[in-house]
Amino acid sequence: MPDNVFIAINGDALHAKSKVYISRAISRKIVGDLDEYQLWASLALELLGKAALARQHPSLVVDPNHWQSMFVAAGINTTTDVKTITAKTLFERLTHLVPKFDMAIQKFCKEIAERRNAELHSADLPFKTMKLEAWEARYWHACDTILKQMGSSLERWLGAADAAAPRQLLDQAAEALKAAIKLRVEAAEKKFQTLKKAERERLLIDSERQESQHQTGLFKGVYDEIWESNCPACKSRSFMTGEQTGEDISEEHDEYAIWEIVDREFVGEEFCCPTCELKLIGSDEIEAAGLEYIYEDQQEREMEYEPDYGND
Repeated sequence: MPDNVFIAINGDALHAKSKVYISRAISRKIVGDLDEYQLWASLALELLGKAALARQHPSLVVDPNHWQSMFVAAGINTTTDVKTITAKTLFERLTHLVPKFDMAIQKFCKEIAERRNAELHSADLPFKTMKLEAWEARYWHACDTILKQMGSSLERWLGAADAAAPRQLLDQAAEALKAAIKLRVEAAEKKFQTLKKAERERLLIDSERQESQHQTGLFKGVYDEIWESNCPACKSRSFMTGEQTGEDISEEHDEYAIWEIVDREFVGEEFCCPTCELKLIGSDEIEAAGLEYIYEDQQEREMEYEPDYGND
């Protein structure tokens, strides 16, 4: 990673600026200016996300269609007019960097960025119509998720005193989610248990015959992979789907092999049990139900070779 990258896309500089903006946001909340609170908070969130990407590599935050910016990301300062990615692209990329930055968090972050753009670039007043309880807990959850991936925390980002209220809000939201998911699982289990024993046994046997590749119709979204799980309600074979977040080439092949083994990692976005119809959306709900949301597998695929040039 280049050491002399321009400050506009430097991870530490972006992180420092996000701290300035979130401090302004909190100061506006203290005086009761909730419109500006959300405005500064939205700006701080985008800067924090870009800091997370830039710390991996500055090229992740520059516009790939602007070659001058790509040079700057490589440490070659050809311009001071660096073009960076849009908020939409930023939050899509974070999904592949931060394991728990799932589609639910991504959707929320895109929405707050869209409201911010409407607030700044139109006559609309979207922040004024948003009640605090409609966005604040989800906002702190998104920030906390990014900060954990960066090896940081709300306490370090905000300072211990300012982080007390958001942390309490997050704890309350987490407890409420656990309680809600517990009730949902219990309701699915109770519904399954009301069936006659013969019917329950038939459904459990049928579930063992189902294969993951045939379950695309169970899910609302289209994802990279579907894998088997175990239903916490009826204990039958169920399924989870999600996005791939990484892969590594295994060393388990010899130099003459034409196939390679790829270790892949996925994060669960949706869970569905076709037997008792229990559904869970997002890694938070999946985790609250006691299920593992990280899935790893191995795939064998044909090796790709670069063509030879100049050997004719």
